Amino acid sequence: MTTEKPWLRLYQEIGLAEDVVVPDQTLYEMLVATAGRLGGDSAFFYMGRRMVFADLVAEVDKVAAAFTAWGVRTGDSVVLSMPNVPGVVICFYALNKIGARAVMTHPLSSPPELKHYVNTTGARWAVTMDMFYPVFRELLAETGLEKVVIARFSDYLSRAKKVGFAITKGRKMPSVPGDDPAVAGWKDFLAKADGDRGAYSRAIDPDEVAAILFSGGTTDLPKGIELTSANFNALAIAMTDIAQVGPGDSVLAILPAFHGFGLGLCIHTPICVGAYFILVPEFSTDIYISNLIKYKPSIIAGVPTLYQALMASPKFAKVQFDKLKGAYSGGDMLSADLKARFDAVLRAQGGATELIEGYGLTECVTACVVSPRRHYRDDSMGIPIPGIDVKVIEATTNEEVEYGVEGEICVTGPTLMKGYLHDPEATAHTLRQHSDGRTWLHTGDIGRMDEDGYLYFMGRIKRIIKVSGVSVYPMQVEQVLEAHPLVSRACVIGLPDEYQMSSLKAFVLLADGSTGDDKVRAELVAHCKKHLIKWAVPRQIEFRTKLPVTRVGKIAYTELEHEELLKHGSVAADAV
Repeated sequence: MTTEKPWLRLYQEIGLAEDVVVPDQTLYEMLVATAGRLGGDSAFFYMGRRMVFADLVAEVDKVAAAFTAWGVRTGDSVVLSMPNVPGVVICFYALNKIGARAVMTHPLSSPPELKHYVNTTGARWAVTMDMFYPVFRELLAETGLEKVVIARFSDYLSRAKKVGFAITKGRKMPSVPGDDPAVAGWKDFLAKADGDRGAYSRAIDPDEVAAILFSGGTTDLPKGIELTSANFNALAIAMTDIAQVGPGDSVLAILPAFHGFGLGLCIHTPICVGAYFILVPEFSTDIYISNLIKYKPSIIAGVPTLYQALMASPKFAKVQFDKLKGAYSGGDMLSADLKARFDAVLRAQGGATELIEGYGLTECVTACVVSPRRHYRDDSMGIPIPGIDVKVIEATTNEEVEYGVEGEICVTGPTLMKGYLHDPEATAHTLRQHSDGRTWLHTGDIGRMDEDGYLYFMGRIKRIIKVSGVSVYPMQVEQVLEAHPLVSRACVIGLPDEYQMSSLKAFVLLADGSTGDDKVRAELVAHCKKHLIKWAVPRQIEFRTKLPVTRVGKIAYTELEHEELLKHGSVAADAV
C-alpha cells in the first residue's frame, strides 16, 4: 500500500531527499535572498538584454512602490494578462512585496473569460499589453476595473532593439490614447513610484494567498485557484533537487507565466537557486530553436506538442545539447514512442539526458509526480517528488486500493492550494481530510500505482480535454455553441491528433432540424472564435438529426467518442 511510500527506495538509490524544508519566506523574500548572495549574476535574458538579480530587485521595488502609489493595497487583486515579458515577472514579485494577489490570466482569453476573472477576483487594477488594449478598454466599462496599465514589448529592450521593434512590429499595435484617465502607460505608471521607500516590512505571511491561477473544472468557466508563497517555494526546492539546477544554470522559459508549469518551474525555481531564465514572449518553432542554439539552456520544459514540432523542423538538427541537464514534458500524456524518438535525437546531438515526464495540477502549482532520470518505465508518469505523497483510492470510500488496481489519484503535501476562490463547496469536494488526519487533493483522475511507487494515468473523471497542453472544458464549448440561435444541442469530444495530441469535434443539432452546410459550419466556427480561447474552437463540426442519450436524458458523449475512435481504427470493434 502507498502508506509504505515505496518510491523512497528509489530516492535512496538516486540520492533524493525524502522531504523538503520550506523556508519561512515569501516569494519576494526568496528573490531578495538570492540577490543578496548573487546580486551580480544573471537573473534573466529578454530578447538579448541581460538583467542581474540586484537590478531585478531594484525594478521590483520600483514597481511595488508604483502599485502602492496608484492605490493597490494588501489583499487587493491585480490582473496580470501578459505573455512572457519582464513586466509579468516584475509585477508578480512586486505585488507579493506589498501583499497583493497576482491574478495570472491568459492574454488571449476571450472577453467573457476575462470578465469572469475580473468579477470573480474583484480586481480593480489590471496590467496588460498594448495589443490587448481594445479588450481591456471594454472591460473598464463592463466590470469593476478602475485602472489598466499598458505595457509594451519594447519596455525592457535595448535602445537599438526598441528602434528595430518599432519599425518591424510596433506600427501594428493598437494605438492607446494618452488622455484616457483610466489607462496609464508603463512609464507613467512608474513615474508615480516614491523615491524614498523606507525599510521593508512583510505584508503577508508565506502561507497566505499570493497568486490566483485559473484552471479546470466541470463548470462552464474555470475556477480561481488560490496559491501561496509556501506552495511555490516547496515546488522550487523539490524541483531543484530533482533537476540538479543551481547558479550559472539556465532555463528556457517558453511556457507561459499564467500557467503553474511556466511560473513555478521556469521562473520561480531558477530565481530561488540563482539560475537564470530566458524569457520568450512569442512562440514559434523557429524562435524556440533559435533560443536553443543561442543560449544552450540547462533545462527545457514543454508540452508533448512542442517536442513533436521541434523534431518536425529541419532546423532542429543544428541544435547541440551538450549543456542540457534536463528536458521536461507535462500538460498532457507523453507517449513512449514520442519519448523514445526525442531521446534518440538528444543522444545524436550531443545530449546526455532524456525527456522526462511529469504529472501535476494547478491545484498543487504544477508537477507532483516526475519520472526519475534513467529510471523511466513505459507509460508511467513517474514517482512523487520530494515532500509529496500520492495514493490511489476507491472513490466512494477514500480507502487505498491495492497496487495495480485502478482508482482515483489523491495528492498531499506542501504545494496544495488553499482552495478555490469564493467556492467553498468545490473546495470541500476537492480538498478532503482522510482518516490519517491529513488533507488530500482529489484530482479527479484515474490511475494505478505499482509496487515501486510508479504512477500510471488511466483517464479523467472530469471531462477535460488537453489540446496542445491547454485544458479545454467541453461543457464550456457546448454552452457557447448552444448560445447560437441556430443550435439546439451540442456535444463536444476530443479526438487523437498527431500534432495537438487532441483536437475537438462538435456534434450539433440545429434548431430547425436540418442538416447544416459549410456556410452554417463557418458561422458556428466564427461564433466560437469570438467567445472562446483558440484551443477551444472545434476543428470539426458534424451536424446530426439526433444524438445518443443516457437513461436520464444526458447526451452520451462516450458513445460518440467510441464511434469516432472506431471510425479511425483507434479501438477494436468489440470494445464498443
